Amino acid sequence: MSVDTSGFTHRFVDSSGHRIHVVEAGQGPGVIMVHGFPESWYSWRHQILALANAGYRAVAIDVRGYGRSTKPAPIDAYAMTSLVGDVVEVINDLGPDPSVVVGHDWGAPIAWNTALLRPDRVRAVAGLSVPYSPRGDTPPLDVFRMLAGDQIFYIDYFQEPGVAEAEVEADLASWLRGFYFTASGEADLSAAPMSMVTPGGQLRDRFQLPEEGQMQWMSTTDFEFYLGEFERSGLTGGFNRYRNITRDWQELAPWRHAPITVPAFFIGGDRDGPTQWGAESIARFASSLPQLMGSHILDGCGHWTQQEQPAKVNELLLGFLSSL
Repeated sequence: MSVDTSGFTHRFVDSSGHRIHVVEAGQGPGVIMVHGFPESWYSWRHQILALANAGYRAVAIDVRGYGRSTKPAPIDAYAMTSLVGDVVEVINDLGPDPSVVVGHDWGAPIAWNTALLRPDRVRAVAGLSVPYSPRGDTPPLDVFRMLAGDQIFYIDYFQEPGVAEAEVEADLASWLRGFYFTASGEADLSAAPMSMVTPGGQLRDRFQLPEEGQMQWMSTTDFEFYLGEFERSGLTGGFNRYRNITRDWQELAPWRHAPITVPAFFIGGDRDGPTQWGAESIARFASSLPQLMGSHILDGCGHWTQQEQPAKVNELLLGFLSSL
């Protein structure tokens, strides 16, 4: 189902010399929405109007490296602390009051860490797909390599600049379609997981493709929007987020095992890999999110939570916001 986005306002916020594209509607308390990989502000198209109609100032951003936001060349420009800084600047641009921050996929860790590092500017936080997991004692890549065995975990596969980009650029449209479908609730879960790459192979080797050429939750118009964004920008900015995973672990050392103290909320899918991998993190929410106000796993939902089940996500998010 496509959404009419013609009434949304587009503008830019300066973040230490970086241009952050924001799309907004409505008036009231601020709700900042942060997308994941490989997406854009458009992944929140179903939520912006729903939140605006409910009395909130709904603001979806293009994370740096995506869409119309700045795309710095250095890999370290995509460190978590820098992306948290971008979100804080958007909050500050809205006014003196703190905002609620909602994130999906990589946007969830950005949202969680914004609440962790700047609780004075975050009224509450919600994560979709990826649960909050405090900074631990072992570098993440070491964990991924141990779990992968003789395979390569996709985050590890993304580390070497140029490798994933070459795979994508060989056929951008089919790569995006395969990535979106294989991670969705429509894919065949009995197939080999997309998250692992065979040495010498590519991530796309395990992609599934929809029989009819499109997905139930993503119209042709929606797909063409994403394709157009990445035809212009490429995916290097998105891959550079993954390439900071060790730097993030090092820089967040002062917050080792630290809980998030603001009101929190989580929504995952029972067919979503990151939600399933995060089962232990979800089980620890009582200590890591002491102000947790709800944790929901949606039946039949894959990775693209707010796009696959927008009505249910809107209902849950509005319930969370109204309870604050």
